[in-house]
Amino acid sequence: MAISFPRVLLVGLLLFSPLGLTACAADPVKGSVGCEAATSPCLSGQALVALQTSRGEVQVSLDGEAAPLTAGNFVDLVRRGTYNNTVFHRVVREPSPFVVQGGDPQSADAKVPANLYGTGSFLDPTSGQARFVPLEIALKGEAEPRYGQELTNPAELGQLRLQHERGAIAMARSADPNSASAQFYIALKPLVELDGRYAVFGRVVKGLEVVDKIRQGDKLVKATVLEGGELVEGKP
Repeated sequence: MAISFPRVLLVGLLLFSPLGLTACAADPVKGSVGCEAATSPCLSGQALVALQTSRGEVQVSLDGEAAPLTAGNFVDLVRRGTYNNTVFHRVVREPSPFVVQGGDPQSADAKVPANLYGTGSFLDPTSGQARFVPLEIALKGEAEPRYGQELTNPAELGQLRLQHERGAIAMARSADPNSASAQFYIALKPLVELDGRYAVFGRVVKGLEVVDKIRQGDKLVKATVLEGGELVEGKP
């Protein structure tokens, strides 16, 4: 299927911009994947998370049914305080609205220069190693999400349970589909060109007008779980 130039441009902006996610890629996922094999917890059910930004509060609903591993990773990092005082290091609004991206743990450290924002991952304090989660995509009618590979089949893309609608929250990553760690982005408009390529795990349910005000350099002051957020080891 031919892909139009604007779609290639937008995907390229997210993957390869110097301000985008350029952390080292994870090792290829082998063998069993998903919640059963994950070293990070999975989300059972739903969670409501408040993101207190320097522009105001944003609330996001996380879907532990369609994206248990990705949403569980996010809730775990929220509870660890990983996102507190981090910087929204990449905001793309021109030539058309695209994404607000943040969540790099190292951006909370005043000693880290701004030109390195967007290159960091979450380092597990127990192992000292970066935590990565595989690409997680759920389709309607399938009991379990698919892991580790992008979806490009138009018929399958039409069956996605979570899409890049305006306000969708998804994981940023490098070119390796399995390199998502802590950085996330919020879609400023429907981004169908990213569907099946990046893991959407929830959506903004309050404060989308605040997201529209966020500018590059603004801060995520504090992230808090308001409701739900039950984390489990293994399959929920």
